[in-house]
Amino acid sequence: MDETQSPINLWGKRLVLGVTGSIAAYKAVGLLRAFAREGAAVSVVMTQAATKFVTPLTFEVLSGKRVATDLFESHEEMAHLIVPGQAQAIIVAPATANFLAKAALGLADDLLSTMLLNAQCPVIVAPAMDGDMWTHPTVVQHVQVLRGRGVVVLDPEVGPLASGQVAQGRLPAESRILDAVHAALIPQQDWQGQRVLVSAGPTQEPIDPVRFISNRSSGKMGYAIAEAARDRGAEVVLVTGPAALAPPPGVTTVSVNTASEMSDALSLHFLSSTVLIMAAAVADFRLKMPAEQKLKKQGKSELILELESTPDILAMLSARRTSQIMVGFAAETEQVLSHAKDKLREKGLDLIVANDVAQAGGGFGSDDNAVVILSATGEQKALGLMPKRRLADKILTAVRELCLSAPRRESLVE
Repeated sequence: MDETQSPINLWGKRLVLGVTGSIAAYKAVGLLRAFAREGAAVSVVMTQAATKFVTPLTFEVLSGKRVATDLFESHEEMAHLIVPGQAQAIIVAPATANFLAKAALGLADDLLSTMLLNAQCPVIVAPAMDGDMWTHPTVVQHVQVLRGRGVVVLDPEVGPLASGQVAQGRLPAESRILDAVHAALIPQQDWQGQRVLVSAGPTQEPIDPVRFISNRSSGKMGYAIAEAARDRGAEVVLVTGPAALAPPPGVTTVSVNTASEMSDALSLHFLSSTVLIMAAAVADFRLKMPAEQKLKKQGKSELILELESTPDILAMLSARRTSQIMVGFAAETEQVLSHAKDKLREKGLDLIVANDVAQAGGGFGSDDNAVVILSATGEQKALGLMPKRRLADKILTAVRELCLSAPRRESLVE
């Protein structure tokens, strides 16, 4: 497609491409060409380690600009201030574990890391490293710190690595990096004026003061939806059960533990919302009489717990709705579509997102998911396995299409 006709292009955008010392550095050459095809002006900054894998001359020929490699011998005086000050986005691809550590800790011992401390533009980081490194607790912590500051850190992909193992550590696909740059620089603002209420994560129903009933939900899908709605211009309230995720910047986050607390929090914000997206995995049952003290094992060969149903939050909110669009989730392990259709009808929903939580590579705790979106009018759309952040945008687009086709809710799309 011609650049001038493309609905998403980088014509006239000024980018900084940071390249660090990973074996995947050669892939940054293709990324530079992709940026150039979309009309971006790209300045390349390489660490000394990166020059061991790809020569600066390669990037200079393709970018038409001299590559910056040294903090003290740069061709451009005060490059660590001037270059990021002129950039509209900084993309670091590939990013090593060492780079993530320096960025998270605010260390500035080379040109690229010093630039980050002066950056006022979006920063997108695409890691590449051995799988055991990506899952190391310190790397996990550094990624959480960066994401908490608003840095977009893409998850590496699973596949063959230079070490010979097959694990998560490959540089994200070029298309994923481009999607992240497009989202940062050409964000859709088609949700402006909307008030979106999102639930996420599990609930915890106490057995005694130290034990509880819960489920495997990580909250990643709900958090991704909240972030996507925020980025597309909506005012977002996120009601979340316990999740090991940083609250998304720019989103009003309400933390709860039990199904009852989640019901109360959602009820408080529901009437002032235009859209409800119920991504939380709320416990279906709770203890009828939780113990006030820790239950002891001594003298017991078995323990019988008497359970009762938790509040049916969707049914309760559906009965109170005025003009809200209501979207539910159906996490199933069998007869996925059949169960989802039943829930769609019984709860009076507009859309339901059905997924098989037992599928390989998706479901609870995964960074990816594959779903089927079903509407109350009988439409059905399957979305294959993809990162949850990208899936969140697909879900929001489906909701917006519903808004456009629903005359009784025209106020949602003004």
